[in-house]
Amino acid sequence: LIDALLEQGATGLTTISNNCGVDDQALGVLLYAGRITRTISSFVGGNKELARLYLSGRLEVELTPQGTLAERLRAGGAGIPAFYTRTGVGTMVADGGIPIRYDADGEVVETSRPKEVREFGGARYVLETALTADFGLVRAAVGDRHGNLVFHESARNFNPLAGMAA
Repeated sequence: LIDALLEQGATGLTTISNNCGVDDQALGVLLYAGRITRTISSFVGGNKELARLYLSGRLEVELTPQGTLAERLRAGGAGIPAFYTRTGVGTMVADGGIPIRYDADGEVVETSRPKEVREFGGARYVLETALTADFGLVRAAVGDRHGNLVFHESARNFNPLAGMAA
């Protein structure tokens, strides 16, 4: 599917994925081709091209904790606009300031904004917004023309959530 998207010529893509591919594999194929301009991910450390594009101002990166990313996708698919989680309270995830975009000189030009934090039952929670997408590229063992899918082993992780969010 990624190769077909590359061949189709789509540009200016925003991706939502646990990572943005490892070098020239998976989403890395689109990244190396310059097709991705923004990514929402929980891990970006395994891709040298991502680091180069991000630090040179050619890629926006929104970092989000892995479990929160999964829940943001699930919420989007379920029509829930936002939810509260304890993950990220007391960190830059909640307080803001995580670099999203640099300029060509390596200066930070955009950072994450502070998020609403509320207390419930004596514990603090941060408000996270849902994620939706125009398309979901998923891996399933079996699928039908109605969109019913059967997932095998670890394909059950983000794939159902990405499908729901799209």
